[in-house]
Amino acid sequence: MRIAVLGGDGFVGWPTTLHLSAKGHELAIVDNLSRRWVDTELGIQSLTPMDSIQERMRIWKEVSGQSLTFAHIDVATEYERFRHWVKQWRPQVIIHLAQQRAAPYSMKTDRHKNYTVNNNVRATHNLLSSVVEADLDTHLVHMGTMGVYGYDSIGITIPEGYLDVDVTLDDGTQCSREILYPVSPGSIYHMTKCLDQLIFQFYAKNDQVRITDLHQGIVWGTHTDQTRKHEQLINRFDYDGDYGTILNRFLIQAAIGYPLTVHGTGGQTRAFIHIQDSVRCIELAIQSPPKVGDRTKIFNQITEVHRIRDLAKLIQKMTGAEIAYVPNPRNESDENELKVKNDQFTELGLQPITLETGLLDELIEIAKKYQKRIDRSLIPCTSLWNKRVRERMQVLSPSPARKAQ
Repeated sequence: MRIAVLGGDGFVGWPTTLHLSAKGHELAIVDNLSRRWVDTELGIQSLTPMDSIQERMRIWKEVSGQSLTFAHIDVATEYERFRHWVKQWRPQVIIHLAQQRAAPYSMKTDRHKNYTVNNNVRATHNLLSSVVEADLDTHLVHMGTMGVYGYDSIGITIPEGYLDVDVTLDDGTQCSREILYPVSPGSIYHMTKCLDQLIFQFYAKNDQVRITDLHQGIVWGTHTDQTRKHEQLINRFDYDGDYGTILNRFLIQAAIGYPLTVHGTGGQTRAFIHIQDSVRCIELAIQSPPKVGDRTKIFNQITEVHRIRDLAKLIQKMTGAEIAYVPNPRNESDENELKVKNDQFTELGLQPITLETGLLDELIEIAKKYQKRIDRSLIPCTSLWNKRVRERMQVLSPSPARKAQ
């Protein structure tokens, strides 16, 4: 199968590309390499050393015998070039990861907010417009987020994308309808993913584009079966306050003797998935596409749910690290419950990797191996969500972080 991975140089895109290439598919990476210049902007680098995309591809060819192609295109701003590329390469599947993926980065300043909206929403629309213009029956697989649902305690198990509702008609009779689950974004980044859902709904209905939207949880881990094959194939590992995911950040902090920074009470409950399961889910979604004319197919791409303070205590038990409760820079509930359905992937054969499988030890070893690359000043989360949060943080800033007893 001919598969294009938009954003194939990124945290999820690179291992996804290798995973599908190893399965014998023909792979092309389309990327503007923006994640690399964001590192330059923030004055940071991946914990794990990364070669150029061309060198990574050369090593993969050497290790696997499989070739990858690369097109340096900005999908959001170079519509004509991308449309031409789509017409020429004619992918059967497009995996859409070409979006700014960090909530804290999207909330840093008004410039970062505007960039995130312009980049993410335009990339999605340009992609769909190109597929329609090329008259292709291409299956689009999009990486969404669990954050579209929001993180309020609502007393129900969150379904996979759609909610059954009863509607009272004008004549007083009742009818049942299935609607997109009501969105509740908690950042500009999450808001763009909510807008994506409406764009998908239109193109699936109007142009019968086959679309799968993966509402993914927080990703942890860095290695997959393919990235372990050679040191130069290693995936990126972000630890900073903008791009580092919470569990990976805890493991970095533990490895270098930095207190595990828990925001607020740590009562936030979130969904998680290992990077190996993430790429496996993408493969399963490709193998189970919607039919022409179907609505957008939505999966909840998660494997387990944990409360943040419980994760911190787990890492503390493993490593002896201290826990520090710090003021929360986000505008979110201190405590929430979260129950999520993920039946579709388990029915398709996903056998989840969980925190109990021992892969946390592997991450700690990676952190220790490359700890000299860590800039401790970049570990704290400094993006503040709004004026009220900024004012609260100014009041609390003289107080030291509260350590767990």
